[in-house]
Amino acid sequence: MTRDSDDDVWVIYDGECPLCSRYVLLYQLREQGQRVHLIDARSEHPIVGDIRARDLDLNEGMVVRWHDRYYHGAEAMHLLATLAGETTLFNRVNRLLFSRPRLARAVYPTLVRGRKLLLGLLGRKLIGES
Repeated sequence: MTRDSDDDVWVIYDGECPLCSRYVLLYQLREQGQRVHLIDARSEHPIVGDIRARDLDLNEGMVVRWHDRYYHGAEAMHLLATLAGETTLFNRVNRLLFSRPRLARAVYPTLVRGRKLLLGLLGRKLIGES
């Protein structure tokens, strides 16, 4: 078993959301040397419990843990945009949108609303709903 490094990036996302799942699969961080851990927010992974204890609402945004700090929502997207390189078209577009904190904060709420709408249309519940 390998030991986690401070440079490891933990991305906690909604595994039942097709857009969220596709986003984390398309995103390329490994080119920068970081080891990436993708964690479904609906799982019983210990980091999900830690996020809940910090009162970070996973229905209002994804969470990224890096260097023992938690980034939520637009701040998480901004961090990912700054960590990733520009070798893929997806990364370049994402970087263009989310590398500017103001723009990330303006765009992110629309993404959250779109996720909730899509889950409703697909008959899927929000995280934590029975």
